[in-house]
Amino acid sequence: MTEKIKEKFKIKNAELIAEISGKAKQFPKYTTQIINLANQNAQGTRPKVVGQLSDLIQECPHKEYEKWKEWYLEKQPEAINNATKKVFEMVKNLKEAINEIDEEMIREWVKDLVIDKTFIGLKFQEAILKRVAKIKKTNYRLSNPQEESKGIDGFIGENPVSIKPLTYNTKNMLRENIEVKFIFYDKKKDRINVDISQLED
Repeated sequence: MTEKIKEKFKIKNAELIAEISGKAKQFPKYTTQIINLANQNAQGTRPKVVGQLSDLIQECPHKEYEKWKEWYLEKQPEAINNATKKVFEMVKNLKEAINEIDEEMIREWVKDLVIDKTFIGLKFQEAILKRVAKIKKTNYRLSNPQEESKGIDGFIGENPVSIKPLTYNTKNMLRENIEVKFIFYDKKKDRINVDISQLED
């Protein structure tokens, strides 16, 4: 009886490399994670170091792996060495940093992530109000539930303000009788850009 051929199957990345190059690289546990991190910091495999690989692979006249490897190394003779040096220097930096890490530092890092950054990520309106009040040389306060229901997030001095993301559709601004000025923010990964151009002195 003829064996039924599988119509769907998966090939893992390591298996792809093995199929093409004849062997799959084996690295000790965790080492590639460290090398990847070092490479991200050192930018060792950026196009300016190793060339624009997506273009080079198309430019290469050969289809076979060995021919491609030979062609690339002729085209970019210093690329592998330059990238290696960049990444290795960063690995040495990471080794030094790892030696400075102890349980107490990890505890502080966990607290910062779980407690501080969670609060800042979700409750940053007060930080914006505080900074704006400092710029305006006045005081601030957060709104109470009744004021919040009217779309007011807080007060700069006596002036009610609403804090909205930059993408907020200004055509749908609040229709309440209270005159509300807007503070716009653009939240980035490592900062918040704040626009207070609507506020008058």
